[in-house]
Amino acid sequence: MSIQKTNTRNIVLVLMIIAAMAMRLVSYKYQVLSNFTPIGAIALFGGAYFTDKWKAYLVPLAALFASDILINYLYTSKWVIFYSGSVWMYGCFAIMVLIGTFIKKVNAFNVAAASLAGIAVHWLIMDLPWLYGTLYPHTLAGYGQSLFNAIPFEQNMVLGDVLFGAILFGGFELAKSKYTALQTRKQLAL
Repeated sequence: MSIQKTNTRNIVLVLMIIAAMAMRLVSYKYQVLSNFTPIGAIALFGGAYFTDKWKAYLVPLAALFASDILINYLYTSKWVIFYSGSVWMYGCFAIMVLIGTFIKKVNAFNVAAASLAGIAVHWLIMDLPWLYGTLYPHTLAGYGQSLFNAIPFEQNMVLGDVLFGAILFGGFELAKSKYTALQTRKQLAL
């Protein structure tokens, strides 16, 4: 693949990720949409489509980082770069990018399965009771309580992944079918 085609493909991927990440601001304005965000879909999308794996991790995580700073400012009126759960959250989304790298054939089933795996990772890791100080007992029962209380937020994450996954994956597949500059060398050889 020529450098120009690679650059065109990467620019389109980055712009799609930035546009989707801007939708995180909607969940700030409307609290009922908490966790109804594109970040899970973006992580899978980056993992599936960037041919350079370092870009697959860098672009979605950098977009998440930048949007976190802005959203934290909106909530606290302070520029918060890292917070107590940052490492855990970025680790979850790095795992989601990894899950996205296993999507070799983009179709509804593969994207849905990857999305459910990513959501399970997020749910099981981000709801560890010690991440919330003394809100939950640091026991197995506390973990169960934390997981149970997180169900509404994880449901919103499922809905967000469905919507934004359909937009990102479907949109890029449609664009690839119309513009060969977005296809990889392997796809052009078929």
